[in-house]
Amino acid sequence: MDISHSIKEDILKNQLPRGVPLRQANLSTRYGVSRIPIRDALQVLKSEGWLVLHGKAGVMIPDLNWKEAEDLYLMRAELECLLFERAFDHIGKGDLVEARHFLEELNKESLTLVYKGELNWLFHQVLYRSAERPTLQRVVEGLNKQAVRYLGFQYGPLGYRDTSQAQHEQLLSLIESKEKKAALIFLRQHIENAGILLTKYLKKLNL
Repeated sequence: MDISHSIKEDILKNQLPRGVPLRQANLSTRYGVSRIPIRDALQVLKSEGWLVLHGKAGVMIPDLNWKEAEDLYLMRAELECLLFERAFDHIGKGDLVEARHFLEELNKESLTLVYKGELNWLFHQVLYRSAERPTLQRVVEGLNKQAVRYLGFQYGPLGYRDTSQAQHEQLLSLIESKEKKAALIFLRQHIENAGILLTKYLKKLNL
């Protein structure tokens, strides 16, 4: 597991402090590596939205909040449906086989939350890549990476894993039966319903 992955896992498990500067020396000791890989990992995490600037040169873990969660699912719903619509007619049997492989991986026990998030994106990415719109795809990938920060709620107290997996299977069935309009509607509902549920939960927690 690389250092950025380890830091992400500790962020999701609330094992690193939020709202205060992360010290490279402390992280170096915690993960048993020199400051160079720590510095590189922090740059990666900052670029993915897991960390934000603190002061002139420092970084910190931002608080989770319902407005960010809502923004993420609203943007995902629009942009992913845009990609999916352009990709739909070009999704082949090999793509569906690959997508089902990622679903099978997601069903395995003892996966880390970060790895679950990566697999979830890989599943969706397979369905979108035939659009051949790399700029849009990169933006959507970035949104998905940021959304992983909230997986602790969706896979924890909200218990949304089984629902999400069942919806993934249904989406593949719609693709196989060439029901484009229904698949587009279903994808939007898949993203929006999970986002609405999460947003309402965070509001109740006053986050």
